[in-house]
Amino acid sequence: MNAMATDNRDDDELSIPRAALNKMIKELVPNVRVANDARELILNCCTEFIHLVSSEANDICNKQTKKTISPEHVLAALDSLGFGEYKEDAVAVLNEAKAVAAKKRKGSSRLENLGIPEEELLRQQQELFAK
Repeated sequence: MNAMATDNRDDDELSIPRAALNKMIKELVPNVRVANDARELILNCCTEFIHLVSSEANDICNKQTKKTISPEHVLAALDSLGFGEYKEDAVAVLNEAKAVAAKKRKGSSRLENLGIPEEELLRQQQELFAK
């Protein structure tokens, strides 16, 4: 394998999956055809933006002598890089992601997955206590 092929593979590993990008494009502009080279350009821009913001967030994190990049570091990076207008959308997405994660944690309760109503479980529990 030559060096160029290796570089391309590394770039693929560090970018947004093409299927995810294609889905986003289709959702945002459903009635527009986007050429493959335009999709590639969008993919490269998205990847570069993520690298830029994450690098700046890492610098901010290090200056605060923290070991983990937090959402606050990312929001500060957006401001620092001149992308402050994206902060409101970023916070909305963060809150949505937290809500989905909380719902997943709550939904993974073993009792809920049994398919037995809570009242029936309580009745069975009381019966066992009585024995």
